Amino acid sequence: MTTILLLTCSNIFMTIAWYGHLKYGHDWPLWKAIVVSWFIALLEYCLAVPANRIGYVQFSGFQLKIIQEVVTLLVFIVFAVLFLKEKLAWNYVVAFLFLAVAAFFAFAFNTTGTAA
Repeated sequence: MTTILLLTCSNIFMTIAWYGHLKYGHDWPLWKAIVVSWFIALLEYCLAVPANRIGYVQFSGFQLKIIQEVVTLLVFIVFAVLFLKEKLAWNYVVAFLFLAVAAFFAFAFNTTGTAA
């Protein structure tokens, strides 16, 4: 649970770093958007690195990446709808459902090669 919480927090920072300037940063020069985003992303790394170290005890590297991608999509959906004021169209929902099915297959079956 700690891993998922840390990954969620790190993805909130990364989403803001990557996409936050799209709404309010158009008046900024590009270099300023890059520098501000980089400092926000630094906070993301301070959470993502421990999340992956802690999680690697329980999950494989593949599973950690899949968790991170699912969390990223969930965070982005909330961000896009609430902050960017974009509509969540049906085709995006279908695409996300297919990704959720992919995540199910990553965790549903016991495989060899997981972290000890």
